[in-house]
Amino acid sequence: MRSGLRIAVGIATAGRPLILAETLVELASQTRLPEAFFVCPAAATDFDASQASQLPFPVHVVKGSRGLPAQRNAIIDAALDFDILMFFDDDFVPAPSYLAEVENCFAAHASVVVATGLLLADGIIGPGIDFAAARATLASFELPKTESPLVNRYNAYGCNMAVRVAPVRANGLRFDENLPLYGWAEDVDFCRQLAIYGRIVENARMTGVHLGVKGGRTSGIRFGYSQIANPYYLWRKGTTRPGGALRQVVRNVGSNVLKSIWPEPWIDRRGRAFGNALGFADLLRGRLHPKRILELK
Repeated sequence: MRSGLRIAVGIATAGRPLILAETLVELASQTRLPEAFFVCPAAATDFDASQASQLPFPVHVVKGSRGLPAQRNAIIDAALDFDILMFFDDDFVPAPSYLAEVENCFAAHASVVVATGLLLADGIIGPGIDFAAARATLASFELPKTESPLVNRYNAYGCNMAVRVAPVRANGLRFDENLPLYGWAEDVDFCRQLAIYGRIVENARMTGVHLGVKGGRTSGIRFGYSQIANPYYLWRKGTTRPGGALRQVVRNVGSNVLKSIWPEPWIDRRGRAFGNALGFADLLRGRLHPKRILELK
């Protein structure tokens, strides 16, 4: 029996029209379809509007400034009348049961304000995963016959993040647009804003594959700068623990420096290391800020 909860899916996309087209094919195969789909493309060419007529749910194209936080905020503004807003990355392939499990989770647990799924595979930590491999992984997955306990998390993983809209609407919560372009840690900040209103959980029955597509992302230098500026900014803001921010910086800088000798082909380690150095230099000068990446070439 349906719970009566109305679910909207939102995708902010930039520079990946072919990837998005494939992702929407998978979204159309959900056993529980969304009441609406909102897409916010960074440019007009990022979404082929002719696809809308082929999808089994209403499609709404919304406009927002370029950058993941700003684009997701545009989606929030358009979807405030729904009960659940499901944020997917444009390269996240959900299991067919994903939205059905989202509905079950939020209907059964009134205290949950954010839920994220358990990834069967994540291409972000390697060269990436193609759709054929993702579909094969999903085809071999079987939902557990018994309910899986929810696990409390500090934050959701932004590539698949279901949000209860009521506290967002009531408190005017938004993604922080001081984290420009790709964002990076914007999911942590948004979740910690919501944490005072309920639980943030991982639900192992909400499953999918994150392709980790490399195209359309921020340059190595800019990303490296963000690895310093964003944790520092969120620590000062109070939405990231000091210890967590420091560990994140140390881990990322260490990886970039050590792997710059023999970098992975799919990661600009030297660019990231240089961006890290620029971030530390700005910290010493007292001008470290996430928006400084807009001035970097």
